[in-house]
Amino acid sequence: MSTRSPSRETPFSALSGWIVLFPLLAYWPVYLWLGISVFDRDPPVPWIIGLIVSIFATVLVLVGFFLVNPNMSRVLVLFGRYRGTVRTEGFFWTNPFTAKHKVSLKAHNISSEKVKVNDLAGNPIEIGAVVVWQVKDTAQAQFDVEDYFQYVDVQIETAVRQLAKSHPYDDPSDESGVVSLRTDTDQVTRELGEELQARLDRAGIEVIDARISHLAYAQEIASAMLQRQQADAIIAARQKIVEGAVGMVEDALTMLAEKHVVELDDERRATLVGNLLVVLCGGQAPQPVLNTGSLYT
Repeated sequence: MSTRSPSRETPFSALSGWIVLFPLLAYWPVYLWLGISVFDRDPPVPWIIGLIVSIFATVLVLVGFFLVNPNMSRVLVLFGRYRGTVRTEGFFWTNPFTAKHKVSLKAHNISSEKVKVNDLAGNPIEIGAVVVWQVKDTAQAQFDVEDYFQYVDVQIETAVRQLAKSHPYDDPSDESGVVSLRTDTDQVTRELGEELQARLDRAGIEVIDARISHLAYAQEIASAMLQRQQADAIIAARQKIVEGAVGMVEDALTMLAEKHVVELDDERRATLVGNLLVVLCGGQAPQPVLNTGSLYT
């Protein structure tokens, strides 16, 4: 099957509408005179024909006028052939038989629907995106796709689904090199923009910005995943506490030895280390106990 080459926008310099409007207004006295003459008794046939031709010509000339507003364009098609695109704002005139299609050049903002899809780990998640786009090539937008607004909507949903299936929601093992949807937002945003741009190039659409607007586990596993996240957070916090406590105990023993505050044998050193770890790692404030006996009783 042969592949049709994409359309390409061609600038078109339309004739200023004022150049045509002023001669048309100057012709109105003649048009009025012919109209009055026809209402006379037994008007000459040439006058009647002249009035009909004048009305038809005036209507044709009026059809040729068109406006181009700021950040808008007109795609001109004459007898089925693309003539060009007018991007310059103003008042213009062209062949009355030319079809003049409006194509907006403004930035459009779309918030996609929340879609449910399985991530790379197989967990069902809900994800949505906000995309800002605008028409870059009016010929492609007008001729290469049926409805470029609907085309953008469908491709956004497809790109979001593809992105969600390519990455896990979260990386519980915190391994380097694993890109997750929740933590690596910059890279995920970049990948979403590139994926969208590749899909929308066919329609002549430029992606200005694309970001994840909604990301959550599906309702059926949200509770279980929340418990897992809480457990991971508790374990990570405990690991930090233990690492800090071991460092503090090591520093305390070193300082006691260097300053010769007290001489400890292995048994008392182990007891001191255990007591310090309990104090530093405990979740509650310690209760002091006073020893009124000797060091070993």
